[in-house]
Amino acid sequence: MTFFVNRVKKLHLTFAAVLLAASSFFASNAQAQAPLKIGFTSVEYVLSQMPESKQIESDLKTYGTQLEAQLKTKTTEYQTKLDAYQKGGSTMTAVVKADTEKELTRLGQSIQEFQQTAQQSMQQKQQTLLRPVLDKIQKNIDAVATDQGYTYILNSDSGSNPILLHGPKDGDVSDAILKKMGITPTAPAPAVQAPKPPASIVPAAPASGKTKTKSK
Repeated sequence: MTFFVNRVKKLHLTFAAVLLAASSFFASNAQAQAPLKIGFTSVEYVLSQMPESKQIESDLKTYGTQLEAQLKTKTTEYQTKLDAYQKGGSTMTAVVKADTEKELTRLGQSIQEFQQTAQQSMQQKQQTLLRPVLDKIQKNIDAVATDQGYTYILNSDSGSNPILLHGPKDGDVSDAILKKMGITPTAPAPAVQAPKPPASIVPAAPASGKTKTKSK
């Protein structure tokens, strides 16, 4: 897969966990006088169980493929002109050679700029697709908290700033949230685990010289 597509699933799950972490922790404390009751959920797990998750992944993959096609067009143009320069550069006049080198530099910079812009565009696309689903998850977290008397519901997903490092199994309300949405869990909720370092999703800039687009 290309760099725009091959990390889509992990990317949107991680993004969802980060986005909901703070709002879930500071849930409404309407029953301030009641005994403190704290639960937790894995937002990644809940999202992965929702049917919307597959559609989001598919939409992001399609969008990423479109971006990759545009990148391929640019790199093909660059490679064609670079090959022509390398083969005929010695016979070019000084003016033509300088103009060709200037054009190659411009095309190389254009490729780098496109990669950066495409990465930002991918992130904006995933935010747009995830927002309604995250709102739905938050709504049902609030509903479960009210129904079961939880003062706080924390996020147990690992990450650079985890909200929960340890908790009893009976405090996990992930399946309750899914059932509130009418979804029957198809896999057990994950255990709370130590945080993992986030993987880089920023594509590398094209190297100088020949530029090739790799695909798996």
